[in-house]
Amino acid sequence: MDGPLLDSYLERIGTARPARPDAAALRELQLRHLLAVPFENLSIHLGEPIVLDRGALVDKVVRRRRGGFCYELNGAFAALLSALGFGVTLLAARVFGPDGLGPPFDHLALRVDAGDAGSWLADVGFGRHSHHPLRLELDAEQADPGGTFRITATADGDLDVSRDGEPQYRAEPRARQLGDFEATCWWHQTSPRSHFTRSLVCSMLTETGRVTLSDRTLVETTGDRRRERTLTGDAEVLDAYRSRFGIVLDRVPPPPGTPPARPA
Repeated sequence: MDGPLLDSYLERIGTARPARPDAAALRELQLRHLLAVPFENLSIHLGEPIVLDRGALVDKVVRRRRGGFCYELNGAFAALLSALGFGVTLLAARVFGPDGLGPPFDHLALRVDAGDAGSWLADVGFGRHSHHPLRLELDAEQADPGGTFRITATADGDLDVSRDGEPQYRAEPRARQLGDFEATCWWHQTSPRSHFTRSLVCSMLTETGRVTLSDRTLVETTGDRRRERTLTGDAEVLDAYRSRFGIVLDRVPPPPGTPPARPA
């Protein structure tokens, strides 16, 4: 990533270039990313192919001013952190759901090494999750505005991440490449069993809570207060994407249940 593109990425998330790649900088970068770049699966419903290439991912976030889901957001964030001097390792994870663990490579998370500050689990691609990176320290409660988190080791040496006592995902400690996630990324874009083909969501952390547009339902939370309303008409939906998430679209994504457009 060259200097101008790096500066554009930092401008996109509203922060300055850190003086050094330390824990405080990582904490600021993750929070600012969550506050600026939405978690969204609009490309799947718009028929836009998702290309797991660092350049394409950064272009989508920075130049196209879009968001994405885990592979895109954490893939782009990894490129940013690497350009700033952090040591970054891609980790494959499986998400816990109602029926147990999801498929291999279901999620992409990041191990980030910040020099003397040690190693951290960073994640800007899991929707509602920790606001700040989690120290890679086993069996310790870590308080965060998003909840109380704990990382525990399994008998096989994987890492289970829980929030408020509920398991979220299981990460493998071995290093991966973006290409390792391509098959599951394609499955999530095309399979009628994928959560992402069965839902349409755009969600982002705010300074006071979270804002989410799920199909045509706009939900805003501030602390314990929740406001929900149904948007009527395409113009209102497009305005919500623009004004709440900074996403400019020329058409409304079709609702879930519409056969997903298959990427080429």
